[in-house]
Amino acid sequence: MSRTRTVAFPKDLYQRAFVEALKKLDPRVMIKNPVMFVVEVGFVVTLLLTILPDLFGGASDRGYNGIVSLILFVTILFANFAEALAEGRGKAQAESLKKTKQDTKARKLAKDGSIQMVSSTELRKGDLVIVEAGELIPSDGEIVEGVASVDESAITGESAPVIKEAGGDFSSVTGGTRVVSDRIRVRVTTDPGESFLDRMISLVEGAKRQKTPNEIALNTLLVSLTLIFLIVCTTLQPIASYVNAAIPIATLVALLVCLIPTTIGGLLSAIGIAGMDRVTQFNVIAMSGKAVEASGDINTIILDKTGTITHGNRMAAEFVPVGNSKADALNRAAAQSSILDETPEGRSIVELAKKQGLAASELELPGAEGVEFRAETRMSGTNLANGTQIRKGAVDAIKTYVKELGGRIPADLDEKANRIATAGGTPLAVVEGNVILGLIYLKDTVKPGMRERFEELRRMGIRTVMCTGDNPLTAATIAREAGVDDFVAEAKPEDKIALIRKEQAAGKLVAMTGDGTNDAPALAQADVGLAMNSGTVAAKEAANMVDLDSDPTKIIEVVAIGKQLLMTRGALTTFSIANDVAKYFAIIPAMFMLAIPQMNALNIMGLATPQSAILSALIFNAIIIPILIPLAMKGVKYSPMSATKLLSRNLVIYGLGGILVPFVGIKLIDLVLVGLNLV
Repeated sequence: MSRTRTVAFPKDLYQRAFVEALKKLDPRVMIKNPVMFVVEVGFVVTLLLTILPDLFGGASDRGYNGIVSLILFVTILFANFAEALAEGRGKAQAESLKKTKQDTKARKLAKDGSIQMVSSTELRKGDLVIVEAGELIPSDGEIVEGVASVDESAITGESAPVIKEAGGDFSSVTGGTRVVSDRIRVRVTTDPGESFLDRMISLVEGAKRQKTPNEIALNTLLVSLTLIFLIVCTTLQPIASYVNAAIPIATLVALLVCLIPTTIGGLLSAIGIAGMDRVTQFNVIAMSGKAVEASGDINTIILDKTGTITHGNRMAAEFVPVGNSKADALNRAAAQSSILDETPEGRSIVELAKKQGLAASELELPGAEGVEFRAETRMSGTNLANGTQIRKGAVDAIKTYVKELGGRIPADLDEKANRIATAGGTPLAVVEGNVILGLIYLKDTVKPGMRERFEELRRMGIRTVMCTGDNPLTAATIAREAGVDDFVAEAKPEDKIALIRKEQAAGKLVAMTGDGTNDAPALAQADVGLAMNSGTVAAKEAANMVDLDSDPTKIIEVVAIGKQLLMTRGALTTFSIANDVAKYFAIIPAMFMLAIPQMNALNIMGLATPQSAILSALIFNAIIIPILIPLAMKGVKYSPMSATKLLSRNLVIYGLGGILVPFVGIKLIDLVLVGLNLV
């Protein structure tokens, strides 16, 4: 299971947020949030009326104007504080990451082979550096020589070192991490200021977060509602004059502020920043807010089988002779075909042969030459000094190879290979010369709890597709055991892209995980691409999210966080618009009650006086923002369920609740004001 990053926030976080909230009062900053900018304009107007009561003609109540002005100021301050607090959390995380980034000395390998000690800031893309045990890796790069154990805890928080080696999908290293053992040669892949750590720092600073398309759309709606209510409030003055009802300007301002969606307007930015913050706390770096939001709308998730659904370490479980071959001959040939194979799979074959009694002398092969696995041949093996060639590989590839050599295919080969595949294993055929001796049963197991996790995604309405290079029978068995909705067998990189495009053409959003260079095109094509930090530079550059823990199944948590972000924004928008209903019943009767006594019938809350009604609604409008800040930061609790059920639940909780809570709150505030003789 994945793990949430724990960040020690500064003790003065709230103090800093308060100072930033005051700085945000600058109109040039406030105008970026049109709803709260209108509130600030209202504050300025009522403040001027407090100082000059007859500014707009006719005397007004200086004390009443002052109280309204103070409440509006507090409303703006609370909204700014919510945004500043969310930004502060991100900046606190950035500070903790900056401690990891430091100017280190690097041993740069010059063209003449000499080593020069230089500052890490002097390194450029393409430079070669030598890093030994105990030293910090000076910059992002790829290992071009050597194998080492690397401590990445400064970035991932994971205490266990990871093995990094040249020439594979685990050759990528990150600046600021420490080599624990051995010696490696690293080619620098970034220029100063462009490293992965630099991008992490800039990405977690919420102040630099760009608004997402949905957020922009919602902001446009809020602006439209604000304009509508501005027109409504402006036209109330002539209507009031017609019915001989004098409406103070401060009251009109109070009405406007209560009618426009100030609650969601004040919290909208904080919700988005906090959403990215939650992803970061989960040790996932999102390249943009759009990626986080898109994850909440995902319809299809494409996952690799190996390392994601299964443990990924296929181990030899059994040797199965075919035809007239003897078990001893198969054991020997299988081990000799793998003696120079340094992969976990190859080592497991040798170990199994030893357990079954193979003599150590059979593995002493002076002059033998290893044949590496290639995608074109789908085989590997050993060429012995006496000219004998031993190969192991995919059954169909070995059959083709034997036919080309004029050999015979054993009658029971396909039947036994299918039996292994049906059991969820991978059959490798072993051939010595042109004679097929038997099969190696490689077994991979599904990770515990995967079926439950895929069932959880299914309840979210998300379809899961497993991609694997295995044959269809093996793929079908693993898919059935894991509980995925569909699978693609014998998948090549282009097959993954084709599948993503097919889903997208049907109007679906697609997420994918990957770590290899061959995954990069598909990660770039997917709407949400989650690359592993342990993977290649190409994969991380192509994706729009990077998982620092390198846990491919974390895409499930990312999707849940994205849905929580969308749900939080929707829930608080529903609550904000719904609680305006109570404000209507508080302020509108108060405005016309004296001129039109019949309006008192709408005073269903039984508010004491017109002045207390207006002030109570305005005070509630202000204090509801800080009350909802924890919810905006933490997010509305998300439970996997259908969209219809989720909508119904939120309408009840935040729609109906948004109507009822203000009735109670405004009435309580009215009782307090009357009890303290403030009105």
